[in-house]
Amino acid sequence: MPYVVTEACIKCKYTDCVEVCPVDCFYEGENTLVIHPDECIDCGVCEPECPAEAILPDTDPRAEQWLAMNREYAGQWPVINRRKDPLPDADAWKGVPDKFEKHFSPKPGK
Repeated sequence: MPYVVTEACIKCKYTDCVEVCPVDCFYEGENTLVIHPDECIDCGVCEPECPAEAILPDTDPRAEQWLAMNREYAGQWPVINRRKDPLPDADAWKGVPDKFEKHFSPKPGK
């Protein structure tokens, strides 16, 4: 049961989850993170650390639509294994619905 990052991370990119992950399965996009589902060891320590509540187990019905997106971009973006500051207006974007269609960036993080 790997975990996935949902659209709730977009425009927030809190990295509290990265800091507690015992493996390097998080990948960084310009304005979001993803988890490589084949590298995730299903420990679940990242889920409660996310202030945006953007991480779900793939057994959650809401996670299904995000599994392919996580897999695709984990193959294109750089790994992130250290905590960074969230995006400057992260708190304002926390909880905003429907961010994927309007705000998702396929560009890799820096």
